[in-house]
Amino acid sequence: MRDPREASAIAVERRRARAAVKRTLEAGERSPFSVAVHAWREKDSAEAELRVTEFLGSIPGIGEVKIPRILNDLGISPRKRLGALGTRQVGTLSAWLDARTSKISHGDKRSRLVVVAGPTAVGKGTVVARIRERHPDVRFSVSATTRPPRPGETDGEHYFFVTDNEFDRLIETDQMLEWAVVHGHNRYGTPRGPIVEALDSGHSIILEIDIQGARNVKRAMPEALLVFLIPPSWEELVRRLQARGTESPEEQARRLETAKSEFDAQSEFDVTVVNDDVDVAAEAVVHLMTDT
Repeated sequence: MRDPREASAIAVERRRARAAVKRTLEAGERSPFSVAVHAWREKDSAEAELRVTEFLGSIPGIGEVKIPRILNDLGISPRKRLGALGTRQVGTLSAWLDARTSKISHGDKRSRLVVVAGPTAVGKGTVVARIRERHPDVRFSVSATTRPPRPGETDGEHYFFVTDNEFDRLIETDQMLEWAVVHGHNRYGTPRGPIVEALDSGHSIILEIDIQGARNVKRAMPEALLVFLIPPSWEELVRRLQARGTESPEEQARRLETAKSEFDAQSEFDVTVVNDDVDVAAEAVVHLMTDT
């Protein structure tokens, strides 16, 4: 049985930790979204222990009168703690924070190229698919390839399908941010034009790519924000790869060896996002598109 004095000391320390988080919010030292994402990732953190009412009340410009209305609109109980929100509530609160950020920064909005990469089987495609599903207004870079379309694939939507000669021309005229030969035959690359066009028109854009491609994009466009997606643990990465069932045991072993070296690239990236919960990871990436 825990000593009452020890329990009291722990409770005091937790209150102090929560108060420290609230002070950073009130002072503008941390964005509300970064605090929320930390709470959703680290369930035993001071951020996670904040009641939603405390969290909202610490955001500059939101007083006690507004809090009940906001929670009612979002369908969140005032008794809820930030780290205990369900998937649907995480989505509604994320959307509200995004809308609030956009409203505050209107007129000073910065377009941004967000490059998402990470080790094999980390779930890049799943996270990007979730963003497409929940944020149909988000723009995505479309790769070019010399391979023929597969059944159901549409030119300009899934890929830009080009001939070898056309691919050569894109390279020679510096219209490729990066490109590579995949599986020793077909070439894949990122066209520069659509990305520049989106950025120039004030729209941020997401590019999902492998780690080597991300390095090349950063060299071509140093202003790009590189996001490194990682699994919650190595064991989870292995489980996900095995659960896919799309590779032979030999291919799985080869991919895991590659993943070990890919993890070393994390320090080259600007932001790390843990793909523990797909919804949380997707919202974190979307927020990076507008977070200034």
